[in-house]
Amino acid sequence: MSRLFTFILCYALISFSTAFAQKLLRGKVLDVSGKGISAVNVTLKDTEGNIISYNRSDAKGDYSISLKNEDVLNYSIEASSLGYKKTAVKIVDVNKSYDLILQNGEINLETVTVKNRPKLTSNGDTLNYRPSDFADKQDRSIGDVLKKMPGIEVAEDGKVSYNGKAISNLYVDGDNLLDDKYNIGTKSIPQGAVDKVQVIQNDQPIKMMRKNNTSDDVALNLVLKDEAKLKVMGDATAGAGTPDRFDENITAMLFNKKLKFINNIKGNNIGVDPGIDLTSHNFSDYLKRLENDKPSGLLSTGAAGVPFLPQSRYLFNKAGLINLNNLYKFNEDLQLRANLHYLYDKRNQQYNKLSETYLPGKTVRYTEVQSNDINPQKLRAQFNLNGNADKYYLNNNFVLDYIPFKTKSGIVINDIPAYQALNRKNFDVSNEFNYRKKLKSDNVLNFYSYLNRTTQPESLNITPGLNANVLNNGQAYAGLRQFAKLPTSYTNNYISYALISGKFMQTYRAGFNIQEQHLNSQLFKIQDDGKTEFISQSSVNNLDWLKTKVYTEGSYDFTGEKLKMSLSLPVSYNIVNYEDTGNNVNKSLSRFFVNPSLNFKYQTSQENYISANYSFKNDLGGIDEVYRGTILRNYRSLFANDAPISESKTHNVGAGFNFRKAMQMLFININTSYNDAELNTISSYTLTNNIQQRIVLPLSNHVKSFSFNANASKYLFALKSTVNAGLSFIQSNYSQLQNNELLPINTQMVTYTGGIDAKLTNFINFSYNAVYSTTNNAVETENVVKTNFQQLRQQSTLSFTTVKNVYINLSAEHLFTHQNTQPNLNYLFADANVKYKLIKFKTDLEFGLTNLANIKTFDAVYLSANSLTTGSYSIPGRVAMLRARFNF
Repeated sequence: MSRLFTFILCYALISFSTAFAQKLLRGKVLDVSGKGISAVNVTLKDTEGNIISYNRSDAKGDYSISLKNEDVLNYSIEASSLGYKKTAVKIVDVNKSYDLILQNGEINLETVTVKNRPKLTSNGDTLNYRPSDFADKQDRSIGDVLKKMPGIEVAEDGKVSYNGKAISNLYVDGDNLLDDKYNIGTKSIPQGAVDKVQVIQNDQPIKMMRKNNTSDDVALNLVLKDEAKLKVMGDATAGAGTPDRFDENITAMLFNKKLKFINNIKGNNIGVDPGIDLTSHNFSDYLKRLENDKPSGLLSTGAAGVPFLPQSRYLFNKAGLINLNNLYKFNEDLQLRANLHYLYDKRNQQYNKLSETYLPGKTVRYTEVQSNDINPQKLRAQFNLNGNADKYYLNNNFVLDYIPFKTKSGIVINDIPAYQALNRKNFDVSNEFNYRKKLKSDNVLNFYSYLNRTTQPESLNITPGLNANVLNNGQAYAGLRQFAKLPTSYTNNYISYALISGKFMQTYRAGFNIQEQHLNSQLFKIQDDGKTEFISQSSVNNLDWLKTKVYTEGSYDFTGEKLKMSLSLPVSYNIVNYEDTGNNVNKSLSRFFVNPSLNFKYQTSQENYISANYSFKNDLGGIDEVYRGTILRNYRSLFANDAPISESKTHNVGAGFNFRKAMQMLFININTSYNDAELNTISSYTLTNNIQQRIVLPLSNHVKSFSFNANASKYLFALKSTVNAGLSFIQSNYSQLQNNELLPINTQMVTYTGGIDAKLTNFINFSYNAVYSTTNNAVETENVVKTNFQQLRQQSTLSFTTVKNVYINLSAEHLFTHQNTQPNLNYLFADANVKYKLIKFKTDLEFGLTNLANIKTFDAVYLSANSLTTGSYSIPGRVAMLRARFNF
C-alpha cells in the first residue's frame, strides 16, 4: 500500500513539473476598434495546416495555447468566429504575444434543400432566390415570378417591396440601368434568363461607404445566366382585335460587361397605359431630399377620378411610348447611363356623379356629367455619369423634362351645360452633382450641388360663363379665362466632412438653398359682346417670392454587430420674403429651426431585428398658401388666401419588428407610427350647390394620425404554395372649416388582405387574392354626422396545360361595395386566354377575351370625411384580341 502511494505521488509530481514547464503562447483577439472578442476559436497549425493545439478567447478576448515544445517557428495561429473573417499570423518568436484582429465578415447560413425543390440561400445581408424554383411554364418575365416569391410583393403599379419595405434600386447584374423606373425591367427581362434574384439588405451602392455602412435600404439584384449575356435578346408582339383594337410591342435587350440596354417601343388602344413603365417609385423620397416644394399645377378641369378597378378595365386610350435605357461601362469604376423616353397618349372618359357634403343642419349637393378628352405627353432626357471607386465617388445627373398636357371637357353641372379647355406646358431642367473623396485618414469629404429651373404656363377657358351671381353681378356672360405662370429657380449646395473611427462615424454638413418664384395670374370674364375684363381687381396676382435657408447639421452614426443607431441634429436659419404691390402685400419672416431625428435598429438574431425612430420637424409653407388674388382652380373652385405663411411643427414616432426564417421561407413585418402636426393656418371653404370658394385663414389646429400594419408571407412546402396575409389600421383626427363651421373629424380605415399562389399539379396553377376594407367617418358636432363604407375585392386565376404547348388561363374579379344610404354594388368580371407555343419558330400565338360579361357601365361610391360621391363610369365592354409574340 505504501509502495502504491509512493508511486502515485511521484507520478503526480513528475506530471505537475512537466506541465509547469510547458510554454504558453499568449495574445488577444480584437475587433477593428480594438475591443476584445470573446469565444473566438484560436488554433495552432503546423506548416502543412494540421491542427496542433487550440483554445478559445475569454470574456476580455485573451487567449493562451500550451506548447509541448518550442519548435513551432513558421507555425501559424488562426482565429475564426461567426460573423468575422478568418485571420492568421506566423510565429517568429515563442516569447512574443500575438494579437489577432478580426474584420467583420459575411455570415453564411446553412443552405437547406427540400424535396419540394424551392430553396433560399443566405449570405450575410444577401438573400438568394432561384426563379426556376417558383416559375411555371406560363411565366414569361421575371416580374411574373417575383409575385410568387415569399417575402416579395409586387403592387399593381409595379412597385416591388421586400418584407414590407420598398426597394431602393433594381440592379441588373449589379448595375443600376433603370434607376427607380424599373417596371420595364421586371416586365421585359425573361424569367429564364435570370439565374438568381438577390435581396440585398442594408444596400450601400457607394463603395467607399461600405466599410462603415449606415444604410437601411433594400435592393434587388437580378443575376443573369451566362448565356443571357452573350447576345441581344428580346421579343416583338403584333396584336389585333375587335372592336378596332391593336397592341404592338418590340423590345431589345443586351447585358454584357461593357454595355447594357433595354430599349422598347410600344403602342396600344386596349386600356394598357404604356406610361406605367415611366413610374418613378421613389419620387416622393427624392422630392423630400431636395426640399424644393412647388405646386405641381395650379389649374385643372376638375375631371373625374378613376374607378377602383385595374386600369385595363376602365381606360379608353390610344397611346405610344419610346423608352430607351442604355448604360456603358468605361471600366469597373466609371459608367455613363442615358435614359430617354417619349410618351404620347389620347384618352376619353365619360362620367356622371352626385356629390353630397353633410354639414350640421344642411346638405350641399350637386350633379354633373363629364365628357373628357385628355392628351398627356411626356418627354425626358436623363444622362448620368457615375464614378464609384474605393477612394472616390462621382455622380452627375442631368435631367430635362417637357410635359405638355391638354384636356377638353364637356360638362353639365346641375343641368347647366358648359365647355372647358385646359392647356399646360411644364418644362423642367436640373443638374445634380455629388463628389466624395476618401482621405488618407479614411475620412470622407463631400461636395454637393443641385440646380433646377422650371416653368409651367397654364390656361383654362370655360364657356359660357358660370356662376354669374358670384362672378358677374348676376348677369349672364360668355365665358371665363384663367391664366397662370409660376417660373421657379432653385439651388441647394453643401459641403460635408465625415470622420470615421471604428464603428463610429461623425458627419458635419454646412450649406444653403434658395428658392425664387414669380406667380403671375389673371382671371378674365368675357361678356356677350366680346368685351374682356378682369373679374375684379382682386383676381390678379403678381407675386415675387424668395425663400432662403442657411443650414448646418451634425450626424452621428454607430454601427455595431447588433446595434445600429443614428442621430441627426440639423440647425437652420430660414428667411422668406414675398411681395405683390397690386394686392398690398409686402411680407417677410425669419425663423431659426432645430429638427432632430433619431433612428435605432437592434439585431435580435441573425435574421430578425427591431427598429424605432423619432423626429421633430419645423416647416414653412409655400407660395400656394400666400397669394391674395383669386384663382379659378377649376370650373367650380375659387381659391385665395388671407393668412401669413403657414408654419407646422410635427412630431413623428415609429417602431417596427422585422422577422424572417429564410430557410423556412417565413417572412413577417409589423410597423406602427404616430404623427402629430400643429398648424397655424386652416383652409376655409364656403360651399354651395354650384361653387366652392377657399381661403386660407390664420387658425391654430392639429392633425393627428396613427397607423398600424402587419404582413406575413410563407411558402408551404407540402402544398407548393405561397400564402400571404396582412392587416392595416389607420386613424386620423383633424378639423375642417366649412361654411363658417369648425368640424372636428375622426376617420378610421381597416384593411384585411390575404392570398395564395399554388401549384395544384404539374400542369395546374391557381392564385387567389382578396382585399376587404372598412372606412368610418364621424363629424363630432352636436348633430353628429357619420358615414361608413365597406368594400371587398377578390381576384383569382386558374392556369393549366391541356395538351403539349397549349396553355389556358381563366381569371375572375369580383367587387362588392356596401354603403348604408346606397344600394349594394356587385360586379363580376371574367377573362379567358389561350396560348399555343410554336417552339421551333420561337413564337407564341395567343387569343384572349376580356370582360366576357360585356359590362359597359361601372358604378362607384367614394367617401371623403363628411362627403359622399356616387358616380357612374363608361368602361370598355368585351374585347377580343389575337396576338403573335416572337422571341429572339
